[in-house]
Amino acid sequence: MIYSPNRPIGVGMIRLLIVEDQAVVSKGMLMRLAAEPDFFVMGESSDGDEALRMAKNLCPDVMLIDVDIPQLDGIGLAKKIKHDCPRTAVIFVSMRDDVIACKRASQAGAVALVGKFMPADMLMAQIRMAGNIL
Repeated sequence: MIYSPNRPIGVGMIRLLIVEDQAVVSKGMLMRLAAEPDFFVMGESSDGDEALRMAKNLCPDVMLIDVDIPQLDGIGLAKKIKHDCPRTAVIFVSMRDDVIACKRASQAGAVALVGKFMPADMLMAQIRMAGNIL
């Protein structure tokens, strides 16, 4: 699904793609991210295969990916994104942020892993950091 907010995308905005299979989490992220003046949410997907197709077409600056998504899982998706869309930064958003999860995220090419239970400001800061390294 592609999201088109009422405002046009402006210069310097960070273009985002949300990949989350839990609808309530995805909608919450969408509402919070759309409220930021420097973020433009291009779309959302609930599975890895669809997200990969969307990423290839939309070329987002940053993808927020849940590690545990159906079809192609988050780790596999991140690896393919790094290959197919090398300018797209990946941030994992997960219920797990232990050492093993962080290591797997790093090996998959993610720039960060943010726990879903962390304050939203932490996610916003990671997105802005990832958007600035492009």
